[in-house]
Amino acid sequence: MIKLQNIKKIYGERTVLNIDGLSFTKGETVAIVGPNGSGKSTLLKIIAGVIKSDEGTVETNSRMYYLPQQNIPFRKSVRKNILISMENADDKEIRCNEILAELGLANLADKNAKGLSGGECQRLALGRVLINEGDFLVLDEPSSAADIEGTEMIENAIRKYKDKTGCGVIMTTHSPVQALKLAERVIMLCDGKIVEDGRPEELLINPKTQWGKKFISKWKL
Repeated sequence: MIKLQNIKKIYGERTVLNIDGLSFTKGETVAIVGPNGSGKSTLLKIIAGVIKSDEGTVETNSRMYYLPQQNIPFRKSVRKNILISMENADDKEIRCNEILAELGLANLADKNAKGLSGGECQRLALGRVLINEGDFLVLDEPSSAADIEGTEMIENAIRKYKDKTGCGVIMTTHSPVQALKLAERVIMLCDGKIVEDGRPEELLINPKTQWGKKFISKWKL
């Protein structure tokens, strides 16, 4: 489990995150949605331990793997980019080949990763996360650079990993449609605060708050 209490993050005079309490359970997929600047990425960075909150605590003994929005590949082949991220295992090559196939990168395995497109690079970055087994995946917009086919591969790979490991998934997305497809729970953020928290079929189809209704009205579900 991951438990956050009285979390605040402040930049200058602006409070970008202000959360009284929030918890995540292994085995559930949680999608965090909200407009740009709502605090989604900041929340994930605090959960993953990339940055510290100015106030409050994050309690966990879970093993997490974090995928940021911006990913820079190593100047190596696609295959070596994935293998270099893998921790000790007897079946490195087998698992690497599985990841390459799942993410549509098998035919690019020997290509220098610096020559990948934005969508290919994003799939590679996800592959470097999925190559290891953890308690939680913390994914910041995992398909933001992908086209329709790439997005489908990414979503299927996340599902398969969760089914295999029983992990929890915490992900941000600008797409309520994606949240409906993947998540059992949705958190809506606005100005760093939780506006709604509940099941996607309830919050994304019929939000409880006026802000939620206005936000969802801009999307076709």
